[in-house]
Amino acid sequence: MKKALILGFVAVVSMAGVEEKFGTGVSLESATAIADVVKNPEAFVGKTIRIDGTATAVCAHMGCWMAVSETDKADSPTVRLKVEDGVIVFPVSAKGKAVSAQGTFERIKAEDAEGKEAASEHAKHQAKPEAATATYQLKATGAIVK
Repeated sequence: MKKALILGFVAVVSMAGVEEKFGTGVSLESATAIADVVKNPEAFVGKTIRIDGTATAVCAHMGCWMAVSETDKADSPTVRLKVEDGVIVFPVSAKGKAVSAQGTFERIKAEDAEGKEAASEHAKHQAKPEAATATYQLKATGAIVK
């Protein structure tokens, strides 16, 4: 019994600092500030960037998107990560954890289904329902959740 408790404790402690890699992970050495991306999104369209922050929301249905903010405060600027459905699946347990993600920043058409979903989710997590006009996202190819 004592041995089982010790082994269980060791397993929990050893997993405490584990990073979980999704997709290709992150190769860019420096991150672009989320506040800069949100302030001037057109400057980043078509560019491969890395962002670092805290996961504030994760798709509960398919794990196909994640909202990442610079801080866990409600008014913190947020970028939506979108991944190819079924290729990368973010676990709901990533919410509240540190995230580094890399991909191509893109403008999406508001009339497309993806654009409507992005705008709706963005508005929910920014606590500004009237601002459901989000038309930008990071098409992530990889991420690390810590």
